[in-house]
Amino acid sequence: MTTARFGVGLSMARDVREAAAEAGAAAAEGLGGAPATLAVVFASPGLCAEGTALLDAVHRVVEPGDLIGCMGEAILGAGREIEDAPALAVWAAHLPGAEIIPFRLVARPLGEGLGILGWPDAIADAPGGNVGPVIMLADPFTFPADGLLQELNAEPGAPPVVGGLASGGRRPGEHALFAGREVLDEGAVGIAIRGARIHTIVSQGCRAIGPEMVITDAEGSTVRSLAGVPALDKLQQVIAELSPEERALAAEGLLAGLVIDENVPEYGRGDFLMRGVLGGDRETGALVVGEQVRVGQTMRFHVRDAASADEDLREALRAARAGLGDTPPGGALVFSCNGRGTRMFPGPDHDAATIAGELGVPAAGLFCNGEIGPVGGKSFVHGFTATMALFPAG
Repeated sequence: MTTARFGVGLSMARDVREAAAEAGAAAAEGLGGAPATLAVVFASPGLCAEGTALLDAVHRVVEPGDLIGCMGEAILGAGREIEDAPALAVWAAHLPGAEIIPFRLVARPLGEGLGILGWPDAIADAPGGNVGPVIMLADPFTFPADGLLQELNAEPGAPPVVGGLASGGRRPGEHALFAGREVLDEGAVGIAIRGARIHTIVSQGCRAIGPEMVITDAEGSTVRSLAGVPALDKLQQVIAELSPEERALAAEGLLAGLVIDENVPEYGRGDFLMRGVLGGDRETGALVVGEQVRVGQTMRFHVRDAASADEDLREALRAARAGLGDTPPGGALVFSCNGRGTRMFPGPDHDAATIAGELGVPAAGLFCNGEIGPVGGKSFVHGFTATMALFPAG
């Protein structure tokens, strides 16, 4: 039985056919003559203007069984991040014995809200654990990714979701999603895979300040008290004990780390969902955070900087590599925030080069308007995060 194989190609050609031929040939070469079960395509806005021609050209070169992809304001591939120039990344996978379940989702008015149409029965009806993580790419203007994830999080046995929101457009209709040979401008596209192992990685790039505290009074996204003390008072106590450098980071953007799964003996970085602290009320001592909270939930304040983001990504990659055991990593799809790259790090190619150095696998992705990945067994849309789908070689 053949093993899984992966390939990636990156092109900066401005002509869509030339870009597809160059990137597609490199991706196909990585498969060593094996057929492509799946191709994933990430393209900068200028290339998406001729999206149909682009996909036709990729199909001619790679001949994938299934294809998904989307537009990104910056493209990641082959160890590089192209932020300010046209770029196309084509990633291909040969997955023997795997079944690809593609889907396209749209949101439509339903009663007083929105209904999501297109979720495959093959995923919804699958026994728990029978379908691996879902890879989803969504338009941020027309698709309520948060709403879908909330529904899935409430379903026992629902698969985790990893992916991202397309970027590069400024209004509805300007983003491109790829499904097979079609270019879509709304909704979401994705795949589930039956019969292949996929590991998810979420690196939120933060470091903790202050102690872990239990929320003792809350409503909605308002935290009234922590450990029996008004939440704002607790925050001021934490800030008072920080170094000048950490105080400056907290002033730039303070984060509330919320534990999602309390049933672990000790909390690490990957156990906290990071959400912004949006404001405080001096009269009541309450804090407002960017997520619904509950009494009894553990919370810890965090800050984010380039050094913490670098360390966190490396730790997450090494942990994922160790989790594969004797099986080497094979390929990866990467969904990094458009606030990372040279906007966060002092030099170019940070996430792509780090992944190449730690894992050494064909990887492709984009800078997103929001990154999707699981924390504590539930899937969320994140910010300033790098999420990944890691495929083993075996």
